[in-house]
Amino acid sequence: MSTSTRTPRTAQTVTPNRWRWRVVDIVVAAVLGVAIGLLFWGWNVVGGAWFGAADALTPGLGGIAVGIWLIGGVVGGLVIRKPGAAFVVEVVAAIVSMLIGNVWGVSTVLSGMVQGLGAELIFALFFYRRFGIVVAALAGAGAGVAAWIFELFYGSSPNILKSLEFNTIYLVSVAVSGIVLAGIVGWLLVRALAATGALSRFAAGRELAREI
Repeated sequence: MSTSTRTPRTAQTVTPNRWRWRVVDIVVAAVLGVAIGLLFWGWNVVGGAWFGAADALTPGLGGIAVGIWLIGGVVGGLVIRKPGAAFVVEVVAAIVSMLIGNVWGVSTVLSGMVQGLGAELIFALFFYRRFGIVVAALAGAGAGVAAWIFELFYGSSPNILKSLEFNTIYLVSVAVSGIVLAGIVGWLLVRALAATGALSRFAAGRELAREI
């Protein structure tokens, strides 16, 4: 008499999609966007004055002050680390800045969308797996180059109508500003937030805890 052996059914292990947004991701993206939008609003005065002074010194050099307006995408990408995070935080920040009041109006949001996409592209190129200071700096530069392209064609007096010298200086200036003020400063800001324990539910917070 033969006996049949039943193979036990193994439970399937469900691997969570690490790119799927959680409720906490949405909440933190909104909070970051509002906080950075307030930073933008303050920088509209300080950065605007710096931009004007640098541009008066050398036309195109004003781009050196642009970096803070690019920081939302870098911080959003570094904290949430999921597709769309850099774009969402930069756009929310731009909307907040516009609603509080500035001289640029709706173009603030359009600019924020382009800058957010510039940073997002860099994180995507690294498959949302690398978030060190080099990637942060590249994301800042990406946002800066995207801003340069946007301003090259947008507005009543687009930069494409200006000289090659101006556009070259402006491109270099805004890229450097993106690297330093958005990328490096943004990376340091995320590290500072992580050190407070505010990012304990995110990889950025857990990484710093392991280092300590």
